Amino acid sequence: MDWTQSRQMLERARLSLTGGVSSPFRAKAPVPLYFRDGRGCRLTDVDDNTYIDYTLAWGPVILGHRHPRMVEAVAAQASAAHIYGAQHAAEIEVAERVQAMVPCAERVLFTGAGSEAVQIAWRLARAFTGRNRILKFEGHYHGWMDSALISYKPAAAAAGSEQTPNVVLSSAGQVPNSAENVHIAIWNRVEAVEQVFAAHGAGIAAVMMEPVLCNSGCILPGDGYLAAVADIAHRHGALIIFDEVITGFRMAPGGAQQFYGVTPDLATFGKAIAAGLPLSAIAGRRDIMEQTVTGVVSFGGTFNGNPLTLAGARAALEELSRDDGAALKHANAMGATLRDGLREAARRRGIPCLVTGFGAAFAIHFTGRTELVHYRHTLDDDAAKLRRFLTLLLEEGVNALPDGRFYTSAVHQPSDIEQTLAAAGRAMDRL
Repeated sequence: MDWTQSRQMLERARLSLTGGVSSPFRAKAPVPLYFRDGRGCRLTDVDDNTYIDYTLAWGPVILGHRHPRMVEAVAAQASAAHIYGAQHAAEIEVAERVQAMVPCAERVLFTGAGSEAVQIAWRLARAFTGRNRILKFEGHYHGWMDSALISYKPAAAAAGSEQTPNVVLSSAGQVPNSAENVHIAIWNRVEAVEQVFAAHGAGIAAVMMEPVLCNSGCILPGDGYLAAVADIAHRHGALIIFDEVITGFRMAPGGAQQFYGVTPDLATFGKAIAAGLPLSAIAGRRDIMEQTVTGVVSFGGTFNGNPLTLAGARAALEELSRDDGAALKHANAMGATLRDGLREAARRRGIPCLVTGFGAAFAIHFTGRTELVHYRHTLDDDAAKLRRFLTLLLEEGVNALPDGRFYTSAVHQPSDIEQTLAAAGRAMDRL
């Protein structure tokens, strides 16, 4: 496959745009691709190569590219005011829709990015409990800001023991005191949470986790794990916060909390909430959320709840709610078929492989393990084999994320899955 134009555009971009990309995560092998269009589940790059898209812009495009409802909604608002810096009807309508869909959503706040939403949730939890510390889990990603980018994919040599994992800064430039108010535990181990609370429970404001560990391998929680952690937190006077930036409006209309039947005190959302427009939200208990109303908790933002993004969110959530969530059921069914097909393709070829996650978000691992329970298990993955497989897939016209993640949308069809599995088979034959 020819990527001449992408390579030329990268060289041009490096003269003005840092690294040639707007997010370093996108600088993927064999070359960061530059795209010129997308429709449905297909992307076209500047070299006129077409791909079946399983990146979905790192998750947001749950309805596919250029969904007619989204195009209509955004076009209508684009011809009106883009921002007021004041109130408007769409704020109420989208908040009411979130309330109707999400179990924990007694109140809702809108902001721009998932990283912001996490900071607001932590501030609310700390103010409500009068405590400073957050318990988070190794490998879980809650945004790039200093206070949250802790022990995200630490190297084995730095991570410490499973019983007492080290608190590891994840970027140069983070000041050491970023980690002062964070405790780290191994995920999916109830006893690990009990251990941290036994030692530090009086100072912990909240436990935060991805209810499905999507950012480090798409690992599912063990049976009863989410409920057990919530119970431990509440017994010690702490809150439970779900980071549903990926699972929200993807795993089920009401997110992982609806799917697993465990309602957190607070939750953060992003990505699929506006099906491709930049929007995130915090939802949760009224008594916690309304600390912003009393002025106890400071919160604001010029672009919060702007009409353009909320027009997209209104259309997206209406579409995802339609016919008892038929769009998400379809996305998850397509993903389950693809996930099972990849697993079977590897088995037939004798390739050690696990495919983990749920229908609309899963990951492929080239590993000799028979089960993945937490982040450290992913350190045994054959990273070189994964890179080679993804490059071969790209040459076959299938675009997945560089960590082996696949997202399926409401517009992927059985023929797309069939074509993808045929391409994956050919790629595996060449490994």
